[in-house]
Amino acid sequence: MGGNWRDRTATIFECQKMPAVSSRGMVVSNHPLASSAGAEMLAAGGNAVDAAIATLFTLTVVEPMMVGIIGGGMAHIRLADGSHRVIDGQSTVPASVRDTTYTSKPGSAHDVFDTVGNENLNGPKAVATPGSLKAWCETLQRFGTMSLADVMQPAIKHAARGYAVTPYLHECISESAATMRKDKPIAAVFLLGGEPLKVGARVVQSEYAETLRTIADHGEKALYEGPLGDILVDYMEKSGGFIRRNDLTNYKTVERQPIRADYRGWSIFGPPPPAASGVHIAQMLNILEGYDIGGLGFGTSETIHYLAEVLKIAFADRAAASGDPDYVGVPVEKLTSKAYAEERRRMIDPSRAQAFGAGVTQLESAHTTHMTAADSFGNVVATTQTINNLFGAKIMIPGLGAIANNYMNLFDPRPGHALSLAPGKRVTTSMSPMMALRDGKLRYALGLPGGKRIFPSAMQALVNLIDHGMTLQEAVEAPRVWTEGNALEVEQQVPEAVCAKLTALGHKVQPVATVAGGMNGIAFHDDGTMTGAACWRADGTPIGISGGLARGGVRFRLA
Repeated sequence: MGGNWRDRTATIFECQKMPAVSSRGMVVSNHPLASSAGAEMLAAGGNAVDAAIATLFTLTVVEPMMVGIIGGGMAHIRLADGSHRVIDGQSTVPASVRDTTYTSKPGSAHDVFDTVGNENLNGPKAVATPGSLKAWCETLQRFGTMSLADVMQPAIKHAARGYAVTPYLHECISESAATMRKDKPIAAVFLLGGEPLKVGARVVQSEYAETLRTIADHGEKALYEGPLGDILVDYMEKSGGFIRRNDLTNYKTVERQPIRADYRGWSIFGPPPPAASGVHIAQMLNILEGYDIGGLGFGTSETIHYLAEVLKIAFADRAAASGDPDYVGVPVEKLTSKAYAEERRRMIDPSRAQAFGAGVTQLESAHTTHMTAADSFGNVVATTQTINNLFGAKIMIPGLGAIANNYMNLFDPRPGHALSLAPGKRVTTSMSPMMALRDGKLRYALGLPGGKRIFPSAMQALVNLIDHGMTLQEAVEAPRVWTEGNALEVEQQVPEAVCAKLTALGHKVQPVATVAGGMNGIAFHDDGTMTGAACWRADGTPIGISGGLARGGVRFRLA
């Protein structure tokens, strides 16, 4: 589709941030200090993996409400040789947990996993076996060039010396304060005198700095086999949590092959199950390929209607047959096929909204963070990491200074379902570290936080880039929509006239401030330069490395 997408839009918006351009490397994360940590590794001669791991460790300090060493995540790596690797460091269900361990709240809807006493939401019983630390350390050892001690130095510095609270962090603390007040260790750091730290106040995490130093010296074994693990297990045993020493020693990361979708001549790569993202982004793009989305225009009632219908289809199939492939037979081939997309597309009525059931069955009986890094050698990392909800389980492990995940809240507390609990089972996630190639060349790498809203938002960004021809900055900042079959959430920039047309089609339109969180990504250009972009929904900051060393043989001499 030629011309400017703004000539065909019904939803006008202006970008609130500026992109960064570089020639020798780029790091984009949802905090400037974390992006700076990654850029420091690139400036020192490291590669994108070195930069990514430095960024992630620093995010555990400066974005503590989103990511931590007692968490989990997915990393999508494209190496200089053109190969794609997905490193699954998702958290797992402790061995002592059964599918009847929790009691579902009476009357909960099928997609609501609340339990009596919120045991799977807050506190020690909400914590799953962590995978993030092991995944980061192993990834650095396999694909990086720098030592663990070197890439961890920025994180240690910011934990020990402190950093300033941003308005975004202040708002996150305020939102979680009522529950955090119940846990003295976490309250001591983030609630001064019982009140949320104010904007500009310093966050000092001296106990966590010591934990990071121990990891820098001894690697992931400090947690999975050593003294840090002893502290975690002792706390869990005394407080009623489920993690035991065997859960830590038996934990393993998994390397997986990405899901590929072919969309209008582009090749889209994303994570496979247990992530639902790659499969359902492929499914939705396959369905949308039958419509002239670019011609219909961005943010029009027609385009949003089709987006809403494919989202409902994807979520119906996700509920029926997504999960850990070691426990659930996910029909990947069918879900990602063009034939199945055609079958589902025929069910969509352009003139009215509908409810959709699942078209597949099992083959057998939100708050996250994202960062993207690229180097001048051809290595690219897009990774999404989380402790699940804001501040995870709302507890800090005494002696570690680390905030624990509440991943158990993502499992269905009722037995007999695709997402039901089972010992060792990996959580299903919507994490979407995506990459898009054209004619064999990598063009975009992107991702975002946001729970079940992640993969729909990533899909919309790809549509913005491919169908509407937006710049990366425009694509990550553009207004989003989301539904899984109930209300159709639309960000507030969508005009009332468009919302009225959607209501007339039968959608239950609900304007919201944001759909999902801060997206960031990198665009790759033919001349070898890169553009980094981050959106207004978080403290996202792109930092690029350009310039270089002196020309060979050059010396400075006084006459």
